[in-house]
Parts: sequence; C-alpha cells; structure tokens
Amino acid sequence: MEAGGEMAELDEVIARARAAQAKYERGGSQARYDRAAEAAAWAIMEPGRNRELAELAVETTGLGNVDDKITKNHRKTLGLMRDIKGVATWGVVEDDPGTGITRVARPKGVVGAIVPSTNPAATPANNIINALKCGNAIVVAPSPKGVAACERLLEFVREEFAKIGEDPDLVQMVPAPGSKARTQRLMEACDMIVATGSQNNVMRAQTAGTPAVAVGAGNVTVIVDETADLAAAAEKIRASKTFDNATSCSSENAVIVVEEAREAFIAEMARAGGALVEDEAGVVKALWPEGHLNRAAIAQDAGPMLKALGLEGTVPEGTEYIAVPTQGIGPEHPLSGEKLSRVLALYTARDFDEALELAGEIQAYQGAGHSVGLHSAEDARALRMAKELPTARIIVNQAHTFATGGAFTNGMPFSLSMGCGSWGGNAVDENVHWRHFLQYTRIVREIPAREPTLDEIFGAYWDAAGR
Repeated sequence: MEAGGEMAELDEVIARARAAQAKYERGGSQARYDRAAEAAAWAIMEPGRNRELAELAVETTGLGNVDDKITKNHRKTLGLMRDIKGVATWGVVEDDPGTGITRVARPKGVVGAIVPSTNPAATPANNIINALKCGNAIVVAPSPKGVAACERLLEFVREEFAKIGEDPDLVQMVPAPGSKARTQRLMEACDMIVATGSQNNVMRAQTAGTPAVAVGAGNVTVIVDETADLAAAAEKIRASKTFDNATSCSSENAVIVVEEAREAFIAEMARAGGALVEDEAGVVKALWPEGHLNRAAIAQDAGPMLKALGLEGTVPEGTEYIAVPTQGIGPEHPLSGEKLSRVLALYTARDFDEALELAGEIQAYQGAGHSVGLHSAEDARALRMAKELPTARIIVNQAHTFATGGAFTNGMPFSLSMGCGSWGGNAVDENVHWRHFLQYTRIVREIPAREPTLDEIFGAYWDAAGR
C-alpha cells in the first residue's frame, strides 16, 4: 500500500473513533461508562481468553513466559477494576458551596495509546479500561511484535461490546502493519497521548504537539542494608527479578548490599536461586555482543538465558537468575543499566551512606525518577532516600515488580505505566491511572468576598525582616 493509502486508512480509524466518542459522551452516563469498562476488563480476564492472549504474546514477541503473563493480565486488570469501582467520572462530581465551584467531569476525547511489546495485552487493556471509564474513545498503537496480541484483545473487547450494545468504534488500533509514520500521525491527530515503552516513543509523544502522559525508563536499584531480614529480601528479589523473565520496567537491575551483610545475603540469595557469577567481563561480552543486548538472553527463562550467556553447567542446578559483582557505573559499564533479563548487578557498599551514594549515581546514569527499593528494618532510611534520591517511589521491604505498579498489599494505584517526574523527563510523577484520562469543566459562582488585610499576609514577615 502506498504511503498516502496507509495514512488514509489510519485517518479513517481516527475519524470513526472521534465520531464514536462524541456519541458516547452525548449519550453518556456513569452506568454506561462503568459497563463499557467492565466489558473491556472481562475481555482480558475471562480465563480462556487470558490464556490465549498470554500464549499469543509469548509466541509472537518471544518475551516473558505464559504463566506469569496470565497472572499479570489477571491481577493488573482486577486491581484496576478495584481502583475505579465507584469512582465518579461522569456529570457533576463535586459541588462546593464554600468556593461556589461545581466540578463537571469531561472526557479527553480520542486517546492515542502507544504500548510496548513486553506487555502486548495487559498495557492496552489497562489503557482501554481507563479511557472507557472516563468517556473516551481509544486508538492503540502496538509495537510490531505486539500486533497479534493487540488485535486479538480488540476482538475480545468487541465480542463483549456486542453483548451490551456498545459501539465497537470506541476501541480501535492502528491498522497493521504499524510504522513510525503511522504512530506519529496518531499522536498528532488524537486529543491525548499515553506513551509507554521505548524512550524514543516517549520523546516523540512529548514533542508531538498533543497533550501527553508519558513515562520514563526503568532501571531499578535496591538497597539491602545490615538490618534487613536477608532471607525475606532474597526471596522477594528472586520472585520479582524472575517474574515474566524480567520484562517489567520495575524489575530489579541492581542490588546494593551493605558490606556487613554481604556474605550472609549472598548465601540467602543462593538458597533462593540466585547464582553469583564473578566474571563481569564475560557476562558483559555475552549479554551485549557487538554492543546490543543479546536477543537470545533477554526476557528468557533461566535455561535459555544461561545457555545464551555460556553459563550452562557452570552454575548450580536450579539457578533462576545470576548476580554479577561490579562497582562500575555509566555507559562504559553496561551492567549498571537496564538489562531486560535474569541478570542482576551486585554492588557492595561500606555502609548505608555509601549505598545511598551508589544508588544516586546509578539513577543519574539511567532510570532517574522511576523507583528505588529498600530492604531494611530502619524505616527512617526510607525517608532519607525519599529526600535525597532522584526518584518518585521508594518501595520498602516488598518484591519490587509486584509493588511498584500497585498491589493488593499497598496503596499504589494499579498501573503498567509509571511516571518519573522531572527527574525522568515526564510531566507526571505518579502511576498513570484513571485521573489522567479525565478533565473537568468548572462552574464558578460568586461568593462573599475573602480579601485579607496586608497585615494578615505580611505581619510575620514584617516582624522578622522589617518593612
């Protein structure tokens, strides 16, 4: 198809989405928005469909593993549905006689969602549910490898829409095959962009001229100090690091252990399936042949990963991931960056102060703003990290991957997109959730004057500094 034809096809998709959204908003109600969101959620959570999507995702992307994707599809969607249940996103949501302001919820319009191959079903579903809950239409732009899973997900959504009489044009995708040019066209033509995935896409989203909610890069660093429950820390790190073969942006990439706890932690790590591999140069050479991540190693089960790195038979039976001692940070030390594999960089610090310095240096190199973890019995250390590190989240004594994007055991909103604030070049510093898909019209009425005197405002300042 010629370039003009490709764009005409996409323009038609966007036009249908815009027409559907206008009708959805005009004929909207809270019950309708809630029902549409429920339909989209069940489209991915119904067990047979969930498994089909997980299997298709792994088959077509070669990333992650089926069982973990099933868990992710289920828990991320269930958690999101819990978060939005009972939330008012239509009509008058606040009427304050004190301020004279009535707040009316309004959709953003047509959402353009840029989604990664690492979560080709869970991330689109999350965006679709949030969009529908808030009265929007949505057009998804999957990565090339994620096209098949996204197409199947949309088929399931439309099957559910047919049951409730909802307009299928509310949920569409960029026609395959996708391209950078088509994605760019979508970003420029929609009313709001949600961009998750490669930093190239994030940068393009933030410069497209359309309001964008985009997220920064992950490169999680976790500190294990001398007061930590080392067995619990090792098990949580194992569970988190190996989940879906480290495809999550919240997967640990570096652990900094305080020297006093190092030997005991390494022993616990070994018991939990983490093998120490003291060959930094060899691992770097195998994981980055010719300077690029080895596709045979990234996002793979332990066996194929070890084979790709030439470590078969050199690590204990039952090894689930490897930890490679290093102290280097920066472009010349790739282990300090994101690895998308069951490979962990292991740093040693003299004490917590040095651990904090190392964590700051790693974040400054890559992953600033995303999240940092702490395993410690000293809660005050978390507050110190929150004040000193360039990060939006400090995850304390939890399996990082499961905690960062929302968990049933913490108060974070369920999401697959973590805003990284100005540290990561983002406009948002929180988990992307339903509030970002909504805007408000305010009715402003006159109230009695509340004008203060100059003394009420400046009295204390004048006393301290003079007039």
